[in-house]
Order: sequence, then structure tokens, then C-alpha cells
Amino acid sequence: MSITAAYMVPHPPMIVPAIGKGSESQITETTKAYEQVAEDIVKQDPETIIITTPHSVMYADYFHISPGKGAGGSFAGFGAPREQFDVTYDTDLAGEICCLAEARDFPAGTLGEREKTLDHAVMVPLWFIEKAYERLGKSKRYQLVRIGLSALPLTDHYRLGQIIQEAVANTGRRAVFVASGDLSHKLQEYGPYGFAKEGPEYDARIMDVCGRSAFGELFDFSERFCENAAECGHRSFVIMAGAFDGQAVDAAALSHQDVTGVGYGICTFYPQGPDENRRFLDQYLARMETEALQRRSQSDAYVQLARQSLEHYIRRRERIPVPEGLPEEMLHTRAGAFVSIHKNGALRGCIGTIGPTTDCVAREIINNAISASTNDPRFPAIRPDELPFLEINVDVLGEPEDIDSKDQLDVKKYGVIVSSVGKRGLLLPDLEGVDTVDQQIEIARQKAGIHRFETMKLQRFEVIRHV
Repeated sequence: MSITAAYMVPHPPMIVPAIGKGSESQITETTKAYEQVAEDIVKQDPETIIITTPHSVMYADYFHISPGKGAGGSFAGFGAPREQFDVTYDTDLAGEICCLAEARDFPAGTLGEREKTLDHAVMVPLWFIEKAYERLGKSKRYQLVRIGLSALPLTDHYRLGQIIQEAVANTGRRAVFVASGDLSHKLQEYGPYGFAKEGPEYDARIMDVCGRSAFGELFDFSERFCENAAECGHRSFVIMAGAFDGQAVDAAALSHQDVTGVGYGICTFYPQGPDENRRFLDQYLARMETEALQRRSQSDAYVQLARQSLEHYIRRRERIPVPEGLPEEMLHTRAGAFVSIHKNGALRGCIGTIGPTTDCVAREIINNAISASTNDPRFPAIRPDELPFLEINVDVLGEPEDIDSKDQLDVKKYGVIVSSVGKRGLLLPDLEGVDTVDQQIEIARQKAGIHRFETMKLQRFEVIRHV
């Protein structure tokens, strides 16, 4: 069998009457659409319901599939302890997903924390589904596969969807996919998280994209845009999209509401058969590789040297010597330098030196390019298959200058160094998402591990940025 249908749904606990106690009347449109979805799921008679949730166990570099034979839960934390759930996990399907992931060296499985309690992003959909079973007079007999998200790129979330698609086919399951996720949490000033202009922009875009099943456009939502919009469902939707890779999909947007300051969107998706024109990950990666080649041809000598250094090291584990033919200033200037690496718009590594540690800036770049690609503690080492998709910047630092006040800083022009008793943190200038001097100082302070009550020394510096 296969995935017979998929659904994009929100998970506001207040929509459950025992929790909302009347406030759920604000989102009646969402409730009606949810009931329609739930009845449709029951009519699909699924053997397995696959739910992706942003509120299960979440790791930076691993997708957690809930282990064990089952789990329970209730809305006791929301004041409704009588609303209880007890589900059986589909261990065969979960096991097949794990086997396929292991065979592909893909970071997904049941390792890690063993969470026995269902989260509300799972229980809200299940509440509607189980009420629908009761209304329609049918016996509940589905099993569940519960999958958490990760901080890995959107491309990896799509790949997980492809693995799920294959695992369902291999096990012969008749399954439905529920992508649980709220939209923006910053739609209204009176909402719990306030307002950001990206909030309504995100909701409009995601409802349009999903309403057309234009899944390839899900990759065009940048990490920064999604973060500013404070959404929690985008990665869930991308996994679902991957589960329909290579298939035509009939989609419909049933409802969207934002009256609470949080976006609640509901869409339905039904596969219509093979369609090779909908291999969206392949198309996206081909586009990224083309754009990377264009950037490489337009890069200056500083960036070309950084790329040459890290590519050679990652492929051969060898450090290149300073090559011939470099501009004279790269050979006779000593300076600190930072190498920043991005992939698909997301940071993939950044390491540098505040001051010179070698005899020339060329050698500084060679060393720091290797460190940024293999030794940044925030990320795993870059793999050879990632090389065509990397975006690289090189910042050559000027001499640090002592300043007396933050009023002498400018986030666009100056970087900042914050130091205190052997601790020092640096932040480069003109970074996306860093819009104020206070933000700049705070981030540098945290990087240095300096407490707020400690006396801090401020320095500023200028950079020459090479792209």
C-alpha cells in the first residue's frame, strides 16, 4: 500500500472544549475544518497514522522516532486530566524507517531519550480523530508512528519524508500522514509573542504554497525568515512533502485563522499517481549547485583560496601550501581573518582569528578555512557531498580599537570584541538578524561566557569582507 492522504494541521490546546472552556469559539472555522479532516482520516481506514511533531524529543542533528510499543498522555498539564490517550506504536514501520536510515547513513532512529508521554502536538490531532471514530460509529484500530523534528537543514527533512515514503511501500502499510504544526506566533500585537512583519508574510506564503502543493517552494523559506516569523510547523510540512516526492498531489486549503495571534492553517493532500516533474529535492539541489558554480566563478582571490583550502582538506585530509599567483597583499599583510560557511542559507561553520597568528593573511585563510569546515563545535564536519553547495565569505580584520562606550559602535560598520578577565568574545559586523548595538554586545558577551555583572571592556574593529 502507500500513504493515501496527508494533512497539515495545527495543535492549539484551547481548541479542546475541556481546555478552552468557551474560548475555543474564537476559532470555530478551524474546528470545523479539523472535524472534516478527522472524518476523512477515519474514512481512509488507516492501519497507521504517521505524525510529525515539533514538540517531541528534538535534537540538533538527529531525527527521533519514538521507540517502544506505545505511549499514553493526557491534557492534565492544560487543566483537563480526563482527556486521556493510549496509543500503540507501529514497531514494524518504525523499524523499517530506521533500517532505511541506517543503510543511507541518515541521522534518524530510536536512539536517545525514551519519552513515554505524548505531547500536545500529537494529542490535539488524536483528540479530533478519536472523536470522529465515535461520531462515525467505527472502531479505532490504527497504530501510530511519532517522529520529531531536528535543527538539520530543510533538505534533510525532505529526505526523511522520502525514507518514510519508501518504508510505507516496503511494509505494505495503508497509512495517512499528519503534519502537526502551528504557523506564525507573531501575527498580532495582543498575541502571546507580539507582532513581527514576517508573521503574516509567513502565513500568507505557506497557505499559498501548500494550497497549491507547490512543495518545491518550501525550500525558499530562509532560516532567518522562519525564525523571525516564530513558526513551529515548517519542518513538519517539509517532511510531509518529501513523503510525496515524485507524485502528483491534489491539495486544498480548508481554513486559516489568526485571531489569537498564532496562525492555524489546515490543508489536505491526496496523491494522484507518479509525476517525475515533482522530484523537488533533486531540482532544488541542481539549482543550488548551479548557483554555487556561478558564485565560485565570481569570487575574489580570498574566497577562492578559502574554498581551495577546505575542499582539498576535506577530500584528502591534507593542508595545501600557499599557492603561487596570489595578490601581493595576501602574501605580505598580516591580519586576523574569519572564514564563514553557509549552506542553503544556513550557517554551516565560522571560525577565525582576532589577530594574526601566521606570517601572512593567505596562510591565515588556509588555516581558518579548514577549522571552520571541520572544527566548529556547533556543527559536524562538512562532508564531501556538501562541497558543491557551500557559500563562503572571508572577513579580514583591521586592528582592534579601544572604545569608551557602546555609542561608538555601529552594527553595520564595526565588529565588537567584549573581554573580561581572560575571557573574550567577538562578533563580526553587518550580520543578518543583528540589528542593534545591544544585540551585538549581548551575543559577543554570551560567546565569551562573561556574566552580566562582570566588568567588560569594549573594542571595535572594521573588516574587509570578501564574497
